[in-house]
Amino acid sequence: MSKETPMSEKQTRILRLKEKVRDFPLSPGVYLMKNDKDTVIYVGKAKSLRARVRSYFTQSKDLSVKTTYLVGRIYHIDYILTDTEVEAFLLEASLIKKYKPRYNIRLKDDKSYPYIRCTTNHEYPRFELGRKVLRDGGLYFGPYTSGFAVKETIDFINRSYLIRDCKDSDMKARKRPCMTYEIGRCKAPCVGYVTQLEYKKDVEQALSFLRGADKQTLKLLEAKMKAAASDQRFEAAARLRDAMMGVKKIWEKQNVIKPGEQIDKDIFVFVGDQRGTLIESLHARSGRVIGNRSNFIPKLDIDSPDEEVKEWFTSYLNQYYSENFIPDEILITVDLGHDIKKLLKSVFLQIQNKSPEIIFVPSGESNDLVAIAYKNAKSHFSAQVTKQQAKENGLLEIKARFGLKNTPHRIECFDISNTQGAESVASQVVFEEGAPKKSDYRRYKIKTVEGPNDFASMKEVLTRRLEHKEYEDPDLIVVDGGKGQLKIAVEVLKELNRPDIPVVGLAKARTKKGFKESQVEQTQERFFLPGRQNYILFKPHTEAFRILVGLRDEAHRFAITFHRKLRGKAALHSQLDGVSGLGPKKKKTLLSHFTSVDCIKKSSVEELIEVKGINKALAQALIKHLNKN
Repeated sequence: MSKETPMSEKQTRILRLKEKVRDFPLSPGVYLMKNDKDTVIYVGKAKSLRARVRSYFTQSKDLSVKTTYLVGRIYHIDYILTDTEVEAFLLEASLIKKYKPRYNIRLKDDKSYPYIRCTTNHEYPRFELGRKVLRDGGLYFGPYTSGFAVKETIDFINRSYLIRDCKDSDMKARKRPCMTYEIGRCKAPCVGYVTQLEYKKDVEQALSFLRGADKQTLKLLEAKMKAAASDQRFEAAARLRDAMMGVKKIWEKQNVIKPGEQIDKDIFVFVGDQRGTLIESLHARSGRVIGNRSNFIPKLDIDSPDEEVKEWFTSYLNQYYSENFIPDEILITVDLGHDIKKLLKSVFLQIQNKSPEIIFVPSGESNDLVAIAYKNAKSHFSAQVTKQQAKENGLLEIKARFGLKNTPHRIECFDISNTQGAESVASQVVFEEGAPKKSDYRRYKIKTVEGPNDFASMKEVLTRRLEHKEYEDPDLIVVDGGKGQLKIAVEVLKELNRPDIPVVGLAKARTKKGFKESQVEQTQERFFLPGRQNYILFKPHTEAFRILVGLRDEAHRFAITFHRKLRGKAALHSQLDGVSGLGPKKKKTLLSHFTSVDCIKKSSVEELIEVKGINKALAQALIKHLNKN
């Protein structure tokens, strides 16, 4: 009689999870899969939680390599019930943004597109740059691919149509026109120099320009220019001439697909192979292509089973439109089916009260916009995989030169910054796959160290960092400093019983190169390893060198900016110290109202007493104190 083969830990765990899933409800909701450290590694939505989650544990050959890999790392599964499948979609997008699960498809770096926002809900609207489309009564135009282009366009609109550029708080506090009015760039609605009706006409003309009525805009500007020239207002005529040139310049940058079309469209295509998938989005507004953007997702295989492709692509669209403008039409090259499209339209209706047409365009069908999107996608994919390969080669070189057991997919670097021990701070910068992961950056205020002691500060920071179990362990720790800082890091790892985490010290050294009088001083980047006497050098301009030095430079920048910010705050508040009756709360209120100490100093008693909590006596004492100082 043969003995039964004992089950492995993995098989036992999966069997236990199957048993647990049997008790899941058949209701719609969101499920959260967690690893052995209770970290969320995947978030999904389902019409029936039990049926969907159970499908992960079937022995089907239709599961992709990625899904099989995910299942092998699940230790716990939690769920959140929702009333409807639409609510599950909305919750999934917010949870993915919150937890940033490793195995979910996410927007690259969680960056939002820049938009032009018109605050039409204000009595005197203004134009500003926005990163999220909110249900706030404003009008949004975009998305654009460049924040600089948005700022340039807003500046042009303000100059051409004399729209205010001040914030609402500044406008409310102003008693007399600002310099923008004096140079003829604003009609001073802040002090009532223009009626709401007149101002609204200017805003409508600006909105007409943004909606694509460029010919009408040019005719209007030309008529105004000629009228100004006839009245011998030559400076005004010159400004209008410059505005006309600006209009032409802005519209020349945009590719016209269908002149006169008023429909807004977004187009999504993707290309890829086993190395990853690139999703390209193209944005057309009123017949003009105003921009495109790509998201490269490493190791996402485009040849996954159809159901998995539909699932991750649906999740991508759900996340994208949770914060971005929803157009009239969305063109896609994946046939999601009637039910999913209907569900997405219901989700979009909840987000922005819009229900766009979701149109499937087969890859072989002729469509100008899809063709442009594919052309860009192929070019960007080629560039991304070349860049990705270079990063991988760099990480492999780091592994070999440092003698690491594993490839350092996650590297963390720490740096200390202080001025004579005052306001000591530290930075933690994270690179994943050789690129910055800014969402995991951390700043620390040094709490237990007095005076300029970088070694003790480093010990505190590393201890605090490694005690956070919710963070992923790094594959490599880099400390900014030589053998001294490296020794401290090794001690901390031993004390926390974590000697398995590799650590390296990075320090600059000055060297002389040349002959006698013509010697030149150069900077050399040296890397120190525990237990090794000699340092390691990398050849400059190699990818490994770029990753490590870039990591250290980023940590240094991040620490310095935090340190300057704290010093600036301390200096700012110290100028308001010494005034009887002015406590921390009133200081904060004053600074939020006037934005700077200089503005407070220039203000009158009447302007100061408009601030909540400031009476006449306190205002007089404050002005006297600031002028004295």
